[in-house]
Amino acid sequence: MASQLLKVHPSDNVIVALRDQPAGSQVSLDGAAYDLQYGVSAKHKFVTEDIETGGAIIMYGVLVGRATQPIKRGEPITTFNLKHDAHDYSTANRQPYSYTQPDVSKWLGRTFNGYHREDGRVGTYNYWLVVPLVFCENRNVLIMKDAFERELGYAQTDIYRDQVREFLHLYQQGDMRTIRNLQPFVDAPVAAKKKPERPFQNVDGVKFLTHEGGCGGTRLDANTLCALFAAYAVHPNVAGITVLSLGCQNSELKTLEDEIKKRDPHFNKPFFAFEHQKGTEYSLMSGATKETFLGLTKINEFERSAAPLSKLSVGLKCGGSDGFSGISANPVLGHLSDLVVGIGGQTLLAEFPELNGVEQELLNRCVTEEKAAKFEKLMRDYAGKAEAVGSAFAFNPSPGNIKDGLITDAIKSAGAAKKGGNAYIADVLNYTERATGPGLQLVCTPGNDVEATTGQTAAGANIILFTTGLGTPTGNPICPVAKVATNSSLANRMPDVIDFDCGPVVDGTQSIEQNAEALLEYVIKVASGELTKAQQLGQDDFIPWKRGVSL
Repeated sequence: MASQLLKVHPSDNVIVALRDQPAGSQVSLDGAAYDLQYGVSAKHKFVTEDIETGGAIIMYGVLVGRATQPIKRGEPITTFNLKHDAHDYSTANRQPYSYTQPDVSKWLGRTFNGYHREDGRVGTYNYWLVVPLVFCENRNVLIMKDAFERELGYAQTDIYRDQVREFLHLYQQGDMRTIRNLQPFVDAPVAAKKKPERPFQNVDGVKFLTHEGGCGGTRLDANTLCALFAAYAVHPNVAGITVLSLGCQNSELKTLEDEIKKRDPHFNKPFFAFEHQKGTEYSLMSGATKETFLGLTKINEFERSAAPLSKLSVGLKCGGSDGFSGISANPVLGHLSDLVVGIGGQTLLAEFPELNGVEQELLNRCVTEEKAAKFEKLMRDYAGKAEAVGSAFAFNPSPGNIKDGLITDAIKSAGAAKKGGNAYIADVLNYTERATGPGLQLVCTPGNDVEATTGQTAAGANIILFTTGLGTPTGNPICPVAKVATNSSLANRMPDVIDFDCGPVVDGTQSIEQNAEALLEYVIKVASGELTKAQQLGQDDFIPWKRGVSL
């Protein structure tokens, strides 16, 4: 029988309920019995000892909050009796750190089929990118999107358009009763899922980005936007790019070109730029359409071929987290990260607001004092900006997080950090900085799902693993995002969104290590061209981070 309870760390004074525990029940773990006066829902925690007001709550072996009133042994922690707290941190207080790398011998000869680029990196997909340097060009980008996707077979299925057409027909017949009585499909009709024929079989898609920036904001935001687009241009999943510019905006074409050269001095991918104010809209769009089409004929010459797993760059992300995130899916990603690092690959841990409370451990793991100092500065600057506008990291947990057991930001963060495994931290990257070496790297992004995946992709992730306990459809235009469920109930409820299930860890039918190895097998398939659910749904989320406060 699977365990009903879990104590995550020996020094913890809370226990996690893996199943609903009704009020009045007596439960036991490790020889200790607990009388539960109140019910404890699955994913929530109860204390192992009487806690006085101001007393520390320890989970994952770290401080995650303090009692705002006395909490009796066996009583659950809630937003009413607990407030966020976490230990301070400092580069000056770094302690020696060591870890044992897992055995990776079985993975050393493995490969995936990717697109080899001239700079030595390997793409998991082969995309053409179309971007506007300013929001004024969003409409033109969307017009190009409709034309290219429909005519080249990249458009999503028209099942909802078909439904509207059927509703209109019934309405015109005066048959409102049939419309009202129609039951929605649980799954899309099979016929609607058929893949259309594509003339460019080696081009995985033409991706069209839109945004609300480029002018009217700060020059810092405009320059950051150019840096972000430059990072996408040099990304191994992008084979060519078309840029639409109005001509007078703050995000100048020269700035973009300079940022590209900064990241890749030998950049030679097809790059076409068009300025609206030099002529008519028709001349702009006709020129962009023609050159983009010609570019597609060129990049269609690329073909997938074998690449070592050391060419993987795996983003580690969580969103829609629950009380199981830190004990199933996130530790699974952590072990996978250690495996990828062990074979010479790259992993990217983002979301700085969700590292709140575990900073000292991460500082200890940095390979140099310089890297640690950079991490501390980025964290303190970020936290300071949040506090200055009355929005501290402690406000990070969403209502959904809290409902499902993540009572404080420190609880959420300690569980989120498990995605980074135990490896040394090889580098620390600011937003839009490119990861250039192997190993685990910290990437400064908000916790916001799409701002974070947008930033991880800019750092160079060629696949992102995204854990979720509540469910989210988040994707990215050029980097496949695989959704990893913390529990089987979610995986079964949202099969069109979830790619991989870590529920067996909660059920006790698989160890973290076994589940992580199965997930790595899935990663190899995605890196070789198997579409994630987000890709199948056309979930191309893209939100640039304006370097203000975003949690």
